[in-house]
Amino acid sequence: MSTLHGGPDALGVPRWDFSTNANACGPAPAAWRAVQAADATRYPDPGYRALRDALAALHGVEAHRIVLAGSASEFIVRLSVAIAHQAPGAAVHGPRPGYGDYAAAARAAGLVSAASPCQAVLIWHTEPGSPEGRSSPLPEGTPGALRVVDCAYAPLRLHGEAPPLPADAWTLWSPNKALGLTGVRGAYAVAPAAGLHDHALHRRLEALAPSWVLGAHAVAMLDAWAHRETQQWVRDSLATLRHWKAAQLAGCDALGWACEPSDTPFFVAHWPDAAPPPAQLLPRLRERGLKLRDAASLGRPGAVRLSVQPPAAQQALAVLWRELVPQAPAVEGRR
Repeated sequence: MSTLHGGPDALGVPRWDFSTNANACGPAPAAWRAVQAADATRYPDPGYRALRDALAALHGVEAHRIVLAGSASEFIVRLSVAIAHQAPGAAVHGPRPGYGDYAAAARAAGLVSAASPCQAVLIWHTEPGSPEGRSSPLPEGTPGALRVVDCAYAPLRLHGEAPPLPADAWTLWSPNKALGLTGVRGAYAVAPAAGLHDHALHRRLEALAPSWVLGAHAVAMLDAWAHRETQQWVRDSLATLRHWKAAQLAGCDALGWACEPSDTPFFVAHWPDAAPPPAQLLPRLRERGLKLRDAASLGRPGAVRLSVQPPAAQQALAVLWRELVPQAPAVEGRR
């Protein structure tokens, strides 16, 4: 798996960016104000006591169960290293298709990929998943296997309910996507209750963390995330995203694209057979200011993943597609 990501690249910030899953309604006002007001002239509290308390209150857990991380990717790497210290050469299982950093971190730590969760010491799961944006059961694994549910997209669920999680699973949260603040890096994990997780592993995770794992801006973002006002803004944004998604799906259908169902403000799409493959057409779209995510890096070659974007971006996509793929159907009834 590749660790390629969406968003800005060597050409700068795309004018119309469908390649990342940031909340297109963002940034969340209260969180953005908090980040702008953060005091970057001083170190944060290295113990992050107030922040741990706020996040613990949000999740209804004890503060000692909160493990702070520089980002979700940083936690993925750190946990992989911690597992490698505990069980060198152990097997890891991740969602397929799925986020490439799980496999990349395992390789870097000297761990091996497990063909089945029953062979794994560490099991990664994303809820809801990416790139499809749908739910799937958390793999059982063998007794004693560590299971971590990446909840990056859980706050952006537009339809349906998440399946219940077992009490012994860790959860990993990276709110910057839901807040529309992906440039601020900061995340945290919630460990299971006492008696349901490996305390030695928990201590190793804390010992492997760098000093001041979070900077002042990340502290401000995560603290704002824990506040009721911000949580309500995220919930309110879902109605707008549902409306935009319906229009975007209709627009893609008018272009002749086949879009897979999803429960999130992103989905996988397939172009008509007559169109050039993504590897050829994506760079041409990018040169014109529009970026899509090639789903090959997520395990879906030949497909693209699109985040839901406002009407102006949707219109730009339709115009550029007709320009580059003249045989595309005419777009009628755009909303």
